[in-house]
Amino acid sequence: MQESIPEAGIERAVEIMRSGKLHRYNVAEGETAEAALLEREFADYLGVDYCLACASGGYALHVALKAAGLVPGDKVLTNAFTLAPVPGAIHNAGGVPVLVEIDENYCVDIAHLESLMKTGECRFFMISHMRGHLADMQRIVDLCERHSVVLIEDCAHTMGASWNGKASGTFGAVACFSTQTYKHMNSGEGGLLTTNDPEIIARATMHSGSYMLYERHGAGPDAAVFDDIRLDTPNYSGRMDNLRAAILRAQLPLLAENCERWNKLYRTAERGLAQISGVAMPRRPENEYYVGSSIQFRVPAFDSTDVAEFIDGCARRGVELKWFGSKDPQGFTSRYDSWRYLGEAPVLDNTLEILRSTFDMRLPLTFNTDDIDTIVQIIREVVRGIQPGE
Repeated sequence: MQESIPEAGIERAVEIMRSGKLHRYNVAEGETAEAALLEREFADYLGVDYCLACASGGYALHVALKAAGLVPGDKVLTNAFTLAPVPGAIHNAGGVPVLVEIDENYCVDIAHLESLMKTGECRFFMISHMRGHLADMQRIVDLCERHSVVLIEDCAHTMGASWNGKASGTFGAVACFSTQTYKHMNSGEGGLLTTNDPEIIARATMHSGSYMLYERHGAGPDAAVFDDIRLDTPNYSGRMDNLRAAILRAQLPLLAENCERWNKLYRTAERGLAQISGVAMPRRPENEYYVGSSIQFRVPAFDSTDVAEFIDGCARRGVELKWFGSKDPQGFTSRYDSWRYLGEAPVLDNTLEILRSTFDMRLPLTFNTDDIDTIVQIIREVVRGIQPGE
């Protein structure tokens, strides 16, 4: 369901393959690598000083934590509603995830977050803008400053989004973006780490496996920043290659237009779903400019039997829905209490209740608004055909 890569990206990728120079540091004298060009262009797009191109979004999250100063055993706050790479990155960095409740709009519950911050046990908050839903970012920043908590943004689903006109990814000490397939730019797998902190980017660059070639990065700090960091920072080898960077560079100029295209589809779906009896939609605040590449809705009256009937009924008519309420992970989706490597899961009643009846649907740009109308009509008919609880 993905759009094809722009022709300019395909042509450049072919050139790179013919040259054999896929590794980001494999360049001739005076030549700038595609990965370095992407770093500068994405930093300029976001309005930040520094950017690091990584092998994946999950790797970027791991490196962000390490570069921000996490040491093994540090507790890291994060949303209970997120995807598995987020707690996985915390675990990989040696941190201990501390899960925070969500509200009915799929955002972090700020009251619960504040209560956890007040304990003074957590030095970091990795906020996951899950499925593109932005919490009140000014309140989040104020809380982090008040309690001396380092804010790290997981922007895998909010590339192009903003809060009160300020871009998602510019609120914390460091931010991470994903370029995996289904994200807002597609390189199959990939990630981007951004920050305005020269020491964080220097440590992240060394972690990424720059060896002593850090001066070849397109959006890095002065070489002097690396004087001690280059000797104290382990190499985790998670660089992006030139092939993926070339594919992404061709997509970046189209990002703003594509965000509007997604939002046109989202508004069509939102309007239609909101008119179905029994369907509950999240509220989108006026402060939020979202990128609606997927949509979430709830049918609170459904029990587990109804859910199975609903998903199956939609699938038989060609509409694929994901359900976040299953105890057993399915595909990309998993509930927080299935991540058993984290230890005994807390009982987060509000999160569990919300996820119990939450359905998720991608809105690919290969669809148009007529397609969305047809999908909404199918969902309406399937919902009407189910008698909840029977």
